[in-house]
Amino acid sequence: MPLRSVVGYAVGDFGINLYFISVMTFLLYFYTDVMGLSAVAAGGVFFVARILDAVTDPIVGAIAERTRSRWGRMRPYLLFGAIPLALISIATFTVPDLDATGKLIWAYTTYILFGLIYTVVTIPYATLTASLTDDYAERTRLSTFRIGFAFAGGFLVSVGTMPFVGMFEDEAAGFQMLMVVFAVLATLLLLTTYRSSREVVQPVAQRKPSLAESARAIFRNPPLLVVIGIFCCGMLGFTVRQATTAYFFIYNVGDPSLISWFFGSTLGAMLIGIWWVPVLAERYGKAGATRIGAYLGIAACIGFYFTAYDNVTGIFFWGCLVALGGTPVAVLGWAMIPDTVEYAQLHHGVRADGAIFSTASFFQKLAKTIGGAGVAFILGLAGYVANQPQTAEVQQSIHAMLTLLPMAIMIVLVVLTHIYTLDRSNHARIVEQLQES
Repeated sequence: MPLRSVVGYAVGDFGINLYFISVMTFLLYFYTDVMGLSAVAAGGVFFVARILDAVTDPIVGAIAERTRSRWGRMRPYLLFGAIPLALISIATFTVPDLDATGKLIWAYTTYILFGLIYTVVTIPYATLTASLTDDYAERTRLSTFRIGFAFAGGFLVSVGTMPFVGMFEDEAAGFQMLMVVFAVLATLLLLTTYRSSREVVQPVAQRKPSLAESARAIFRNPPLLVVIGIFCCGMLGFTVRQATTAYFFIYNVGDPSLISWFFGSTLGAMLIGIWWVPVLAERYGKAGATRIGAYLGIAACIGFYFTAYDNVTGIFFWGCLVALGGTPVAVLGWAMIPDTVEYAQLHHGVRADGAIFSTASFFQKLAKTIGGAGVAFILGLAGYVANQPQTAEVQQSIHAMLTLLPMAIMIVLVVLTHIYTLDRSNHARIVEQLQES
């Protein structure tokens, strides 16, 4: 693919991550410390909204892969979904002038709608990877650029959010105005992706797969099921770390000003590490490179756990290594999913890329649900009270969620990478057989 086409596709994830990282990193804090919801109430919002969000993924995927239009199969959703996504994102980070019950209803309504519209845009965007190229190595290159821009978007959110919000006397006004800025930028980038992308890999004879065929392509697809497990581990670990970090620096370390610096450092480490992922994948395969990253993450989590709260240098050092260890799965998960599309096409005679990507996204969002709601519920059970000094039990819970829980998740990830079999040579044989048929 020409570099301009690769970059044109990849910049869309910069825009998407302005929303994604804002929600992953700051929405729980926004609910508890800005909007004034209790941790348990906020956990309920996360659980319900994210479950509904995940359930809509297969529906959107099924609709997208059956779409036939003059704009293509996946691209129309970027064109017509970018502005609605911008508007609902602003509403989600808005504190309404309502009583406590009204604010809770507002949180449920806006977050549920955000999840639905986000799905309508991001499922077709992710599925485009399989439509842009069928080359094994090219997909790694495409995913590397894409995740590189995603991390850059995440870096902007992580580093810029608290300083930007701090410019306003009222945090609520700061968050709302920040989302206005992000919404404008994200909309422009998604429209750039729409204009830059070309769907060159098409279903055979443009035939729309039946629901039964789509189901077989998913559930009789062993490589896909393993990748979904790998995906879930990566997202669960990332969600827990992102949602816990702000609380850790506010209540354990006692220095909220370090939040942006920490996020900037960890995402900076990932931005540097991302360009080594294709090198690792070339030498050790996609599963092997993911496993190497997990080993690094496990070791770093142990070091992080035994680091004192006042050892800021040590916290930053181990935090960066944990993030670096999570880089390969963030990149290669998206590069592995398209390979399973050809596996299903060969074995079941249908290219169900929309169903496959949406199913992977469903389980990834389910992991995100468990991670985000789990952090909120654990805080609530430990006795967390917003904007107050926390008990030793709350501090210990925050510390364990930031270190020991991600370590356990990465151990599971290592096991899954050992049973993944769709390597470069196997995929090449599949593509060759498809071309001959």
